[in-house]
Amino acid sequence: MSALLLAVLLAAAPETPPGSSAAPGANATPITLEEARAEGRRNTQALLSLLDVERAEQGIRLSRASLLPQLGFSVSAGGAYSGRRRALVPVPDPSGEGFVLQEGIQASSGNGNYDISLNLSQVLYDRALWKQLEQSGVTADATRGQAQEQADASELEAINRFFNLYRTQATIQVLEATVRRSEEQLERARALFQAGRVGRGEELSALVNLGNDRINLVQRRSQLVTDQGQLAAWLARPGTTPLLAQDPGTLRETPAPAPALEQALSEARQRRPLIRALQQQVRVAELGRDIASAAYIPRLLGQGSYSRSGPNAGPVFSEPNLQNNVSGAVVLQWDLFSGFATRAQVSQAEASRRTAELNLTQAERELEASVRTAVESLQTQIIAARLAAENRGAAVQSLALAEERFKAGAGSTLEVRDAQLKLTQAELALLENRVNVEIARFALMRAVGSLSPGESK
Repeated sequence: MSALLLAVLLAAAPETPPGSSAAPGANATPITLEEARAEGRRNTQALLSLLDVERAEQGIRLSRASLLPQLGFSVSAGGAYSGRRRALVPVPDPSGEGFVLQEGIQASSGNGNYDISLNLSQVLYDRALWKQLEQSGVTADATRGQAQEQADASELEAINRFFNLYRTQATIQVLEATVRRSEEQLERARALFQAGRVGRGEELSALVNLGNDRINLVQRRSQLVTDQGQLAAWLARPGTTPLLAQDPGTLRETPAPAPALEQALSEARQRRPLIRALQQQVRVAELGRDIASAAYIPRLLGQGSYSRSGPNAGPVFSEPNLQNNVSGAVVLQWDLFSGFATRAQVSQAEASRRTAELNLTQAERELEASVRTAVESLQTQIIAARLAAENRGAAVQSLALAEERFKAGAGSTLEVRDAQLKLTQAELALLENRVNVEIARFALMRAVGSLSPGESK
């Protein structure tokens, strides 16, 4: 019954009234609900989260780089020059026996320094580096979960803005139908006045009612521009784009019942990206503790170098059989005492782990509360939509009865106007509640992590 009434309501008025440039369909770009959902997952906020994922993935490469061989190459050419100076210099002994030192002027001198070298180092064992690599991987997984959570949030906001725009469009249609009813009532009052069956006051009252309805319609069209701009901006489209929300189709169907609370909670615990991301954060904190405690364990390194050096460039650069130097070593490093710094770092890491666990536990509690709220909200909106449909049916009958009484001269414009207002209110209430059902259903899907099931697994 409610689906049929809503279909009649949404089809009650054309999308574009003649001569109205501000009508919903005038020069507007159509957009479907599915398009809004897809573009919402790629809006600015979602893209920023994806950049965080990219940075986290590069963090894995940086951590892995520390475990791979490190090879460096260098070439240098230089020299030193010493000018003339007063110093003790060797001179022949007058006795003819060797040399003796006496103060004199030492001549200037200079020498070259040329070097080519390759240096290789390789970590043979360092527990901290391996744990850092594992931590980087878990951090990237957590960041992906956070990006998924942001994408879901962006999509839900796009859904809300889409339905806000669609609701405003449909409201304009309801108000247009109200204007037409007022125009018809004015024509009837005018005809009855000319026939002498009612007084001039009935015609004037109908004219005033028509004017008020037209004012309501004009004011509502300004809201349309606001809703168009908000949806366009959220979807990263130019803010001046006049969008036209297409009928999602589901509003004409009888709403499906809300799922059972236990079923929704079970699905949320398994699929909600936020919970998975926080679980990964706990693991990141645990690995941070392992990294800090790795300072208690020795590290083993391998080092090697090859170099060619000499005072002249020729032998160094052109005679490969000369000036060669090769060295290698296995180095054991062990921080026996660091002033209790390692102990403090382990304690800090343990506090971070406990913090992550508390955040996860609190998030699970809040998830349960949000899922329960979402299920209850959906159930309430479904009931409200059914009652609104029944009210609208009664309002239609009331207006028909008032119009028949007025035509027969037994009623007044005031009675017809009251019935018209009640019908308009009932139609708007039906529209509002039926849209709220859809928004509540998507909010529940967001709460349990099934908004986009293809990406949340």
